[in-house]
Amino acid sequence: MERRTALKLMGATAAMAGAGLVPGRASAADKPTIALIPGLTSDGFYITMHKGAEAAAKAVGADLIYQGAAEWNVSLQAPILDAIIAKKPGAIMIAPTDKTQFIKPLRKAFDAGIAVVCVDTFIGNGVFQTGSGDADFPISYVASDNVLGGRIAARALAKSIGDKGKVYVSNVKPGVSTTDQREEGFKLEMKNHPGIEVLETQFNDDDANKAAAQVQAVMGRVPDLAGVFGANLFSATGTANGVKQAGKSGVVKIAGFDAPESVVALLKDGTFELTIAQHPAEIGYFGYIVAYAHLTGNPVPTAIGTGFTVMTKGNIDDPNVSRFLYKSS
Repeated sequence: MERRTALKLMGATAAMAGAGLVPGRASAADKPTIALIPGLTSDGFYITMHKGAEAAAKAVGADLIYQGAAEWNVSLQAPILDAIIAKKPGAIMIAPTDKTQFIKPLRKAFDAGIAVVCVDTFIGNGVFQTGSGDADFPISYVASDNVLGGRIAARALAKSIGDKGKVYVSNVKPGVSTTDQREEGFKLEMKNHPGIEVLETQFNDDDANKAAAQVQAVMGRVPDLAGVFGANLFSATGTANGVKQAGKSGVVKIAGFDAPESVVALLKDGTFELTIAQHPAEIGYFGYIVAYAHLTGNPVPTAIGTGFTVMTKGNIDDPNVSRFLYKSS
């Protein structure tokens, strides 16, 4: 785990302790209801986040509503948000599927007196409670430091290809806050590796088959392609499948992001050089606690950074590493 994780979580815990948060503090008469709307329900990342939120709800004796779409899609997530607003919870934790298109829909929640906490992804620029801009109304943003995650992936990929060669980023689409930041961090770090050329980003619309086709097209144009950074799970696994089909496993190195249980086999067989595991249970837990603290009249931090763990073939059997694999159920 990155050292910054422990430090930031210590700070967050201190802030909450200072607010007097004690499990069971809220009485049965005034216990709030907090909703969690994930980016999608079928992803182990959000399943694990849900488990963290459930643990927090149990700890403080409050209620949790969990509802989301099966796909990462603005048009599917928006009506779910409207349905949750109609239920009038005290707060909504949400991973918005677009940082611009969800400003107005979430403003409806805010205008209805519902507190908003962004988890994993954000709206606007992710900096809240500043008193400026049209997207600063959420009370907090709880997530990994995705720029740093992109930097770590770049450093590890650079090392694996001997600090020379051509690489590119396989990304979802512009406008998704987390993957935008991972790409940003990756490219910033690669400026420190002059022997590596970063090619044009390929956007796959979160479609693994499209990511596979794209890497094969790039290899056709660039036969000496050395590596790819998959900015999310589908980008990385799709790219890996395309590399495998081309008979280039181990030749074209892949750095992934996110860590479902299925990633173990991909690391052990050499498909992935590494993957960056976020800590979604912590995101869900602290997101819920922030919402609960706010609803019970306590001050809260406007941002909490959780961390990540770098997983490789060499460390994946270590229980201190494997415990951060995302749960599928």
